[in-house]
Amino acid sequence: MNSLILAVIGVGMMIGGYLLYSRFLGNRVYQLSDAYKTPAHTMTDGVDYVPTNKYVLWGHHFTSVAGAAPIVGPAVAVIWGWFPAFLWVTIGTVFIAGMHDFGALWASQRHKGQSIGTLSGRYIGNRGRNLFLVVIFLLLLMVVAAFAVVISNLLVSTPTAVIPTWGAIIVALLIGQAIYRFKWNLPLVSVVGVVVLYALMIIGDMFPITLPESTFGLAPNAVWIILLFIYGGIASLLPVWVLLQPRDYINGLQLFVGLGILYLSFLLTAPTIVAPAINTNVPEGTPSIWPLLFVTIACGAISGFHGIVASGTSSKQLDKETDARFVGYFGAVGEGLLALGTIIATTAGFRTLADWEEIYQAFNDGGVNAFVAGGGALINEGLGIPTSLSATILATMAVLFAATTMDTGVRLQRFVVQEIGEIMGVKLGALAATAIVIAVALALTFSAGGDGSGGMLIWPLFGTTNQLMAALSLAIITVILTRLRRPTWPVLIPLVFVMTVSLWAAIVQVRGFWDTQNWLLLVIDLVIIVCAIWVTVEAFAAMNRARNEEPVVWSDDDTDAPAPVVAAKKL
Repeated sequence: MNSLILAVIGVGMMIGGYLLYSRFLGNRVYQLSDAYKTPAHTMTDGVDYVPTNKYVLWGHHFTSVAGAAPIVGPAVAVIWGWFPAFLWVTIGTVFIAGMHDFGALWASQRHKGQSIGTLSGRYIGNRGRNLFLVVIFLLLLMVVAAFAVVISNLLVSTPTAVIPTWGAIIVALLIGQAIYRFKWNLPLVSVVGVVVLYALMIIGDMFPITLPESTFGLAPNAVWIILLFIYGGIASLLPVWVLLQPRDYINGLQLFVGLGILYLSFLLTAPTIVAPAINTNVPEGTPSIWPLLFVTIACGAISGFHGIVASGTSSKQLDKETDARFVGYFGAVGEGLLALGTIIATTAGFRTLADWEEIYQAFNDGGVNAFVAGGGALINEGLGIPTSLSATILATMAVLFAATTMDTGVRLQRFVVQEIGEIMGVKLGALAATAIVIAVALALTFSAGGDGSGGMLIWPLFGTTNQLMAALSLAIITVILTRLRRPTWPVLIPLVFVMTVSLWAAIVQVRGFWDTQNWLLLVIDLVIIVCAIWVTVEAFAAMNRARNEEPVVWSDDDTDAPAPVVAAKKL
């Protein structure tokens, strides 16, 4: 099959979803209003609450939620064939991911920018909140630790990406000053920033940087991991406008340009997809496509991590409530486009089926490397960009996606630790909470040895935990909509589907961990399953109570949505 057909259909579906379905959600379900003053204005503090241009905020949100997962997940999942992966990415993006991200952002900014974890306590009670926080903490730990390993491996395997990766931080610092301190023209700053980033890629391709085999007794991977956590800790403590926001914005533009280059190569080469539509000859040991497909491709179809970002940082920077549609829904579309591009690159970037099968000899053999190899070959063929530079561009894309997610994850984990501290009666400052986050993540990362590979120990649980987190977020949104007497079916139907396949996948994994005697993952998986089921039961009970209560009307003059009567009594 010609991959160009797949690209046109997929892109058309996602753009159509933004133009049509997100408009329906904004008008009928979330009922956005420009008259409402967002927390960024009513609670401005210059650190976390900062009114932000919607394009800049979109860049922050898009790059924070994207990470490496929409590359890794689809690049692995095509082992079952490109057709199931294509269906889940496109339908999931249009009807589930966009709605979820949009809804979490909307709900949070109507509640003073409170996190989805805090909203769970507000709408289903303290017990539900505490269990919710367990799931959030574990999910963020997986993201922060695993992405540090992914980035370090890429910096070692593709040393040409080192200069653009670290140079992007300096560019971001300068852009933050240019936009907020000197009030320079945003389009001009944006163009200059993107040009500089791509110039850094060319320089990096010319001057690769490789660390010594041993530095103070540490392997290169370990050194990069330590440096990444030092950076993540500093970035999480700085005001968002200094580094986090401009870094994510300029990375978002650069990454969108990179996606444009990738899709342009599809247009010019129109490569044939060599992988089977449905693979009936999967390698031995490959798990069943049902329900594992839906958790293998998490980011790129729906992701609970997106709700944490939307309610953790993005909601505090929303300038106007109507901006939530562009930032939230279109942010999900951006990730869907990346996942779609990954599917095409990893199925059409090889000359023959035999070449493809040589890469996909086992379930987890596909991944970032398959994306870089396949996509780099297509860019080289279509645009004439040297193979080395093509690989540098794609590797830098993957690193910057993962890095922006990692530093945002550290900041969000700090909020969670502080919230847990409050529940326990301990008030933690930002520095102390960040130190705890870094210490726990480093302990996990180096628990398997000095190379830092321990960060991947609990990664097999990421897909199921991430999807369960998304279902729990949808449950909170459904409770809110029920109290407002607004349409709930756009949220309730995806909630039931995502919760079903995620719990099913988690139970399948329990048996796998039992058979392999992986007791750590077995215990964590069981904890997550119990928490998810418990919170879900309490959420559905809250929905039932909400149906019997008097409907609530939110006024545009309210600086915070009124608390539910039942939840207020529990608190």
